[in-house]
Amino acid sequence: MNAVSPAPRRPRVRAPELRGRAWLNTGGEDLTLAGLRGRIVILDFWTFCCVNCLHVLDELRELEEKHRDTVVIIGVHSPKFVHEADHQAVVDAVERYRVHHPVLDDPELATWKQYAVRAWPTLVVIDPEGYVVAQHAGEGHAHAIARLVGELEREHAEKGTLRRGDGPYVPPEPAATGLRFPGKAIVLPSGNFLVSDTTRHQLVELAPDGESVIRRIGGDGEFSEPQGLAALPDGTVAVADTVHHAVRRYDPETGRVTPLAGTGRQWWQGSPTSGPALATDLSSPWDVAWWEGKLWIAMAGVHQLWTYDPETKTVRAAAGTTNEGLVDGPAAEAWFAQPSGLAAAGDRLWIADSETSSLRWIGTDSVVRTAVGTGLFDFGHRDGAAGQALFQHPLGVTALPDGSVAVSDTYNHALRRYDPASGEVTTLATDLREPSDAVLAGEDIVVVESARHRLTRLRLPEEAVRVAAVAHRTQRAATDIAAGRLRLDVVFQAPAGQKLDTRYGPSTRLLVSATPPELLLDGAGAGSDLSRGLEIDAAVGEGVLHVSAMAASCDDDPANPYPACHVHQQDWGVPVRVTDDGEGRLALVLAGMDEGPDAEGA
Repeated sequence: MNAVSPAPRRPRVRAPELRGRAWLNTGGEDLTLAGLRGRIVILDFWTFCCVNCLHVLDELRELEEKHRDTVVIIGVHSPKFVHEADHQAVVDAVERYRVHHPVLDDPELATWKQYAVRAWPTLVVIDPEGYVVAQHAGEGHAHAIARLVGELEREHAEKGTLRRGDGPYVPPEPAATGLRFPGKAIVLPSGNFLVSDTTRHQLVELAPDGESVIRRIGGDGEFSEPQGLAALPDGTVAVADTVHHAVRRYDPETGRVTPLAGTGRQWWQGSPTSGPALATDLSSPWDVAWWEGKLWIAMAGVHQLWTYDPETKTVRAAAGTTNEGLVDGPAAEAWFAQPSGLAAAGDRLWIADSETSSLRWIGTDSVVRTAVGTGLFDFGHRDGAAGQALFQHPLGVTALPDGSVAVSDTYNHALRRYDPASGEVTTLATDLREPSDAVLAGEDIVVVESARHRLTRLRLPEEAVRVAAVAHRTQRAATDIAAGRLRLDVVFQAPAGQKLDTRYGPSTRLLVSATPPELLLDGAGAGSDLSRGLEIDAAVGEGVLHVSAMAASCDDDPANPYPACHVHQQDWGVPVRVTDDGEGRLALVLAGMDEGPDAEGA
């Protein structure tokens, strides 16, 4: 039995109703599937911490514009972190990431559960008669969905069941602020601040008061959601141009912006991991730092660290495997999860690894180590010994003069400190709003309060703030599985008009591991088959199965010697619990519909 099927079928499954706390971008109206009948509906299950979800938002923009009279995209916001369940945080994220379609705020994961979603991001296509016709997990499916939309338009136009017209999107009123969701900041030699004004796609130079605007740079398409900034030895500034998948150089003396690295295309599995800087693809660079004679790049989009060498003008992957998780060790074997903040300090490069809520570092020995944090699913606000301390999705890290580091603990709205000498974590300040970075200015520390759209100056306190300890785990319910043999099926159906790309060997890849590793007695490791038998240890009781899958498909046209090819990929972290009546099969949909273990093509 193979989980790969060459051609999708159209099982008719009635779409469950959309239920949540509140609707955004609808002018106050609640939407229903009945009210959307006659339109093609695409549900985008996302959460705003997830860089892959942000990639999918960008992938859908062209489709959204081209088919605006027949297609309604609805974002279903399904939170991972506690902060993401805060309604105002969702409102902020919808503006921050330019979400120009209706969004259902679903903090209790009601609609997520109704649609049996297991991963962020997941796309579900509903036809004009209200039936689910496709499901896709991960990135890289926009081409397949566009083709399906075309087929549905033709089919339902002929049946008379397609309704054209304006969609339900109602844009919110724009807000007037000097900055809008700023990301990172540095101090220039002049004493002025340079800030990445992320949502307005520009850099802003501010006077030392942190408020008076000296000048604005970009805003005309030069940048797209810029984030990290790093001063280079020649006096220029490297800019992580995140959505352009590039690094640019800004010269404060001349005001010129020039390319430094990246092609503007997003890196995909199979792309080169080293080469000439301006000819090598990157993926959502989030921060940059100068360390050990190179520019280090936090490549959030592929869970790696890359470097730019100014001598050779080349880039290369320096740490991380592209698998998402927390694994220490030699740089080439380590796992990260959206590294989003960097700070150089002597023989260490500190890393805010956001999705694992951790503080990590790489040394001059090219070994990655974790100072604080345990993995993808544990987070909170707890001070004390580093081994039990908790952060919640930190985005920034700042080296302090005494050898300790300040952590912009973004979803805890706090500034924290880790002292390597004592191994202790303390809280420096609370009542910040989504701090995303901090920079030293004399004896003060200036915090980028992203969701308050400002810089906030603080005196570094001599004593820590006392905070009541809280700890959380992701609220996704565990899947009950049986002890012993568990069949894992990753379902992938090549989009219509395409076939698996087998020209250069296997076109699929599956990597399986577990936390704790003892949960898996057998079945861990890499292989090319998307179905695999796992052996579960009942004595362990519970844990997380980590599954990474990739499939490549190409246009099925024998007359075309250069068919267009596409990569589909997704990482799942599935919380599981061993029970007597648990399931003996775990199905994860990469693309298509799961028709069960006995159906043709399952």
